[in-house]
Amino acid sequence: MKIGFERSGGFAGMITSKEIDTTTLPNSESNQLRQLVETADFFQLPAKITARTPQPDRFEYQLTVEDNGKKHTVTVGEQAVPGKLKPLLDWLDGKS
Repeated sequence: MKIGFERSGGFAGMITSKEIDTTTLPNSESNQLRQLVETADFFQLPAKITARTPQPDRFEYQLTVEDNGKKHTVTVGEQAVPGKLKPLLDWLDGKS
């Protein structure tokens, strides 16, 4: 599984991005990441998730997951993150 992660916006408008390939991770991290993607039901999420009332200086996340011939990209505003997606975002955001 390959994951592209980008966080943009915020007060400073900085962009953070990373690419993660589960084949390069220790087995425990690889399994944890796969479980987070599955729990988020990632491939069933809409491509764009926005809040009803956007707020300035919030982060926006873009995730692209490729796995077993499937590829899906989701863009979500910080204030609109579904609860089931938050643990995956937190994991990716904390990964150096």
